[in-house]
Amino acid sequence: MEELASVEHERWSHWQRYLHSRCSRQSDGSLTIPAELVLRWESQMDTPYAELSEAEKESDREQVRRYLPVITKILGPPV
Repeated sequence: MEELASVEHERWSHWQRYLHSRCSRQSDGSLTIPAELVLRWESQMDTPYAELSEAEKESDREQVRRYLPVITKILGPPV
């Protein structure tokens, strides 16, 4: 549980750093997401995985690769 939680925190932190880097910081400390990114991400959220572009699928696979070693270690070798 703790190993997977650690991987999840790393994944979330990575996403937040990316998101913050694409936003504009306002004088009150809030962030504004550019409209084109809002549209793109909303479209991705509404699109089933099977219908994503290959690049979008690869981005999801990259995230799974962060979890896979921990899951494989927990489950052990195939029998």
